[in-house]
Amino acid sequence: MIQALIFALALQAGQPQLAPEDEARAQALMREVRCMVCAGESVMDSNAPMAQDMRRYIREQVGAGAADPDVRQALVERFGHEVLMRPSFDARNAPLWIAPLILLMLGGALFVQAMRKPRTKA
Repeated sequence: MIQALIFALALQAGQPQLAPEDEARAQALMREVRCMVCAGESVMDSNAPMAQDMRRYIREQVGAGAADPDVRQALVERFGHEVLMRPSFDARNAPLWIAPLILLMLGGALFVQAMRKPRTKA
């Protein structure tokens, strides 16, 4: 029991202590960043060692005064766009955003056309 307490205190001592408003910013960023090990979890929710490292990096950057977009960009440069829980809309991924809308409109047009067909008498 005492060993677990000492271990927890040692882990906590290694993380930078932030002001409450900076900690809130860091936690908001952690919710926006995907854990690269876990499927669909943010680094805030993951207990993977990589997520712990990413949380530490985010806290260090926020503590150093880095702006949120700069921290996000640094993570994107390191891990790729997949690291963001909410990917941005740009030319590279535009087809992924537009294709569902096109398919929905096409399906709607087919439905309307099917409903307008004249009924044949048997």
